[in-house]
Amino acid sequence: MTKITMTVNGKSYSGEVEGRTLLVNFLRETLSLTGTHVGCDTSQCGACTVHVNGQNVKSCTMFAIEADGADVTTVEGIAAPDGTLSTVQQAFQDYHGLQCGFCTPGMIMTATKLLENNPKPTEHEVREYLEGNICRCTGYHNIVKAIMAASGQEVTPVAAAE
Repeated sequence: MTKITMTVNGKSYSGEVEGRTLLVNFLRETLSLTGTHVGCDTSQCGACTVHVNGQNVKSCTMFAIEADGADVTTVEGIAAPDGTLSTVQQAFQDYHGLQCGFCTPGMIMTATKLLENNPKPTEHEVREYLEGNICRCTGYHNIVKAIMAASGQEVTPVAAAE
């Protein structure tokens, strides 16, 4: 067992891990931050995307020990301390950018990083940036609308479910 320490969502955490413990498992099982989902375990789906030292990382492909000393942000960490949703989270809600919700944390983390790097992306740029994230339910249309709306660009409103 190896002791590691990292900052997660602005708080310092320490724990002991086996060398084979994945970051996603450390976050979910040791820290009880279950917003990061385990999807495919092969880095194909993107449901486990978090930010490590400001970069998108698929946490199912990174050992927790590799994050020792790192600054990690999960989907729980992008909301305001009072629970107010981030702009991207709110847009996903407003524009129905989720269906079953399984891919949503990874999509939100990826979209957040996209908008940090490119505040006014085109629809094509959004779709290209999401390439490493799979959604099996939505067809991506409302996910793209949500991201475009979060960027402050005009988007055709989504009709509310009746």
